[in-house]
Amino acid sequence: MGKPRILIVDDQRDVLSTVRKDLAPLEDYVMLEECESAEEAKRLLEELDAGGETAAVIICDHIMPQKSGVELLTELNHDTRFQSMKKLLLTGLATHQDTITAINQASIDRYLEKPWDPEHMRHMVKQLLTQFLLRSGLDYQPYLPILDQETLFQEIKKTT
Repeated sequence: MGKPRILIVDDQRDVLSTVRKDLAPLEDYVMLEECESAEEAKRLLEELDAGGETAAVIICDHIMPQKSGVELLTELNHDTRFQSMKKLLLTGLATHQDTITAINQASIDRYLEKPWDPEHMRHMVKQLLTQFLLRSGLDYQPYLPILDQETLFQEIKKTT
């Protein structure tokens, strides 16, 4: 496996660019992939799966044309190939019911409202990446400089 992938899904190009900029400090250790729709994200994940890979983290907007982020994340949650992927819902327009659906049906790991604080987003992504690496049984040591130390401690503690 190469670098872990972080998939960013949003129909607004400026949001994709901003998230990419905010996560740029992690790029020595991860690959950032951008998709402008749920369907494009699904195609990319299918391609990765066909090559024996997956995304470690998906950051997905909720309100998008054709298919919402919650619908995409729910589909991924029900597909065993993608269940280990960590899910962050990023939105400024989700209703209370949308959020409940995201938690109950999509099993999202984190929720972040727009506009977000870049440092807070990076922290969340580091936590999710740490969980993904340890729960997948992958060698986490090459990624130590960007992993969340508290999450790392808690995850290792669970296995001992």
